Amino acid sequence: MANFTSKDVMKLREQTGVGMMDCKKALVETDGNFDEAVKYLREKGMASAAKKASRVAAEGLVKCLVAEDKKTAVAVEINCETDFVARSDQFIALIDNVANHILTSDAQTVEALMEETYVGDNSKTLNVLFAEATATIGEKISLRRFTKYVLAEDGIIASYIHMGGKIGVLVELKSAGNVDVLQELAFNLSMQVAASKPQVVAITDVDPAQVQSEREILTVQARNEGKPEAVITKMVEGRIHKYYKEVCLLEQEYVRDGSFSIKQVVAQSAKDAGAEIVVTRFVRYEMGEGIEKRQDNFAAEIAEQLKGL
Repeated sequence: MANFTSKDVMKLREQTGVGMMDCKKALVETDGNFDEAVKYLREKGMASAAKKASRVAAEGLVKCLVAEDKKTAVAVEINCETDFVARSDQFIALIDNVANHILTSDAQTVEALMEETYVGDNSKTLNVLFAEATATIGEKISLRRFTKYVLAEDGIIASYIHMGGKIGVLVELKSAGNVDVLQELAFNLSMQVAASKPQVVAITDVDPAQVQSEREILTVQARNEGKPEAVITKMVEGRIHKYYKEVCLLEQEYVRDGSFSIKQVVAQSAKDAGAEIVVTRFVRYEMGEGIEKRQDNFAAEIAEQLKGL
């Protein structure tokens, strides 16, 4: 007869982030001793990193790091399997170390980066670093993506992290103006990007084919609403303008004061800074976006696994 219940299996899974089959086995092997089961799983994890490669790593963190001179910055996303691990000191230290490595790297792709010798330990590559992390932590740990900005002209790069690493943003400005003004503007724009999810900086950055497709869709919608042809063109152009306000950063309403557009905010900052300001680019990472997360029926799964105990 088992010396543990389904609640014990769930508790062990929540604390360790390990799959429930492994949690059940650990409790069986340790006769229901919870602490020993945690130890068992950690020991087992140190020897089974390769088996975790096929798992879905849809949790994790986004980290942004800006160099002291504000001219170089990186955004990076590292994934794991559970939020419990993402919040652990070991995982946080890993993403901090990797961000510092990328700040010194010239790699253009994840694959090239992973082959580099890790700056924190010349005896290993980043591939080895991540394999060791996977083995030690007991979950699949993977570097999903990164962006590095290097500004060779006058200007500044700023970052913003939201919800403790769920969203990360970098914004780059070119300007010879007052650095303090630029810093404040870049930070505020980073918050804007995090909140409003623009796709491009300006209208001129929107793909013309995308605009044409949007215009065609809006035209059909207007006709389906029974609008006369004489007013459809005007209506569509009005809706295209609304579309630009959604996807273009400079056209958006300022989230901190909706009476101003971002274009107006930048213009006022340029006056305050004493020089023209150009918003050149931004990147927004939202942790786990686009990753299909596995949907588990934990109650049914545990009940099935405990059969026969």
